[in-house]
Amino acid sequence: MIWLIPAAYACLLVAVIYRFSHLRPQLHDYAPTPTGPMVSIIVPARNEADNIEACVRSVLTTAYEPFELIAVDDRSTDETAAILERLAQSHEARGRLRVVRGEDLQPGWYGKPWAIEQGYRIARGELLLFTDADTDHTPELLSRAVAALRKERVGLVSVLSRQAMVSFWERLLQPQVLFALASRAGNLERINRTRTVWNAVASGQYILTTRADYEAIGRHASVRDTVVEDLALAQTYVRHGLDIFLVHGVEYMTTRMYRSLGAIVEGWSKNLALGVPQMFPPLPLVRRAAPWTMWLPSLAWIVPPALWALYGWPWAALTTLVSVGIWMAVHHAVGAPLRYALLYPLGAALVAYIMLRSAWRGPGKVEWRGRIYTEGGGVTTP
Repeated sequence: MIWLIPAAYACLLVAVIYRFSHLRPQLHDYAPTPTGPMVSIIVPARNEADNIEACVRSVLTTAYEPFELIAVDDRSTDETAAILERLAQSHEARGRLRVVRGEDLQPGWYGKPWAIEQGYRIARGELLLFTDADTDHTPELLSRAVAALRKERVGLVSVLSRQAMVSFWERLLQPQVLFALASRAGNLERINRTRTVWNAVASGQYILTTRADYEAIGRHASVRDTVVEDLALAQTYVRHGLDIFLVHGVEYMTTRMYRSLGAIVEGWSKNLALGVPQMFPPLPLVRRAAPWTMWLPSLAWIVPPALWALYGWPWAALTTLVSVGIWMAVHHAVGAPLRYALLYPLGAALVAYIMLRSAWRGPGKVEWRGRIYTEGGGVTTP
């Protein structure tokens, strides 16, 4: 019976390969729409000096008309504001880029929703695009996303991008977290046009919506008090009877979420414990338990190699070998170097730590971009 364990891992390997080779829907299936309603592209930016220039320049190359780009500097303490002002004076940005110097954070608001709200207030477009400052866009991205919004007749389209992984820690940890999230939210056929609120998700890296539907659900003001505003926004659309639609667009957009181990730990700590419970049925016991149990699947990657190392059991050795194959498939799918798959037990252990750290902190203390948010709406800037 013990040999059923490596057999089960082999079945998982087949399932992973099949799943990643059949990702649907794909943005490339929508022919680009070069013209249409005006799109207001809103980019919230706080302490994004490493990313903001590349993001803005990529957005300005979009092959769609008409559009306007609104960059909101959310009280940055680095060079973000200066970079935006310089870009606004450049030839390619003149008349296209509008820079908003953000107001002080209002009580009860998290930073990103508040920055987007300020951008929305001056936006003129019939369509609104919210995209992060750490994204890089190809010229066809917007025109294809607009085509998807039109063809699918939905209220919101969210594009899933390629995740850039450059440093050692990114390549070790990002595939682990992305695979864990995909196990819950990777089936877009179940998410798209869902009528089950807790099934709804979106990627805040790229959300395109109609102004009419966005205003109908209460704008970002309706999700002002959460750090996982993208997930909350998608669930608010569904709660109002509106359709959402997610699509894979790795050829057209790249995101580099985090650049260091500290940023990875801080970033996923704020997202996991607050976001994961909202992806489960609204049963109090289930949602309270979710943050404390989400790390348990990591044991599947830690225990077999540990038993092989300690006792030399053949079934554990075979299970470890199959696990390497699984992680090579995952790394290939997400664009990470295959050699990092050999370190998957270390990655799993660190991800388990991040998940437990996230659960321990919970909503009581959220740190992000130099701000500390506390339960009850308090915020401090160290």
